[in-house]
Amino acid sequence: MKESILDVLLYLFEHYLSEEDTGAVRDRDCLQAELIQAGFSPAEANRAFDWLDALERQRPGPARPREAHGPTRVYAGPELDKLDVECRGFLTFLEQHGILDADQRELVLDRAMALDEDQLDLDDLKWVVLMVLFNQPGSEAAYAWMETQLFGDDPEPVH
Repeated sequence: MKESILDVLLYLFEHYLSEEDTGAVRDRDCLQAELIQAGFSPAEANRAFDWLDALERQRPGPARPREAHGPTRVYAGPELDKLDVECRGFLTFLEQHGILDADQRELVLDRAMALDEDQLDLDDLKWVVLMVLFNQPGSEAAYAWMETQLFGDDPEPVH
C-alpha cells in the first residue's frame, strides 16, 4: 500500500490530535507503534512526525493586527505545479475573509509544499489549513469555521 505523509497526518489528526482530552495525547514512540499497527510504514510515520515538528517550530509569536487588504500573493513555479487554480483561489478567499492572515497563509503554503504529493486537491488543502489553524493560538474561531467546511453539511457563511 502506497501511503503518503498526508494519509498519516489525517489519521493522526482524526484519531489523536483533535481529541478534546489532552491526557489522551500519546508519546511519539507509542503513536508510531500505533501507526505501524494501523498499516503505515515506519518511514512515512517518521516523515509525518517531522512535518508536525516543523509546524510546531513555526508557531507564531504575539498576534499582529490583521491588514484589511494586504499585498497580493504571487505564486512561484513549484507552488503553481502543486496547487491548482481552485486551491490558490481558496487561499485568497480565506485571507480576504479573515480566516487566515498573511503569515498563516505562508505557513499553510510551507506545509502544503512539504507534503510528498505532486499535486494537492482542494480537500487536501483544506486539511492542511485545518491542521495549521489547530496549531495557531487565538485561531479557534477560524479553526471552527474550517471544521464546518470539512465536516458540516451546510457550511456557515463567512462574515
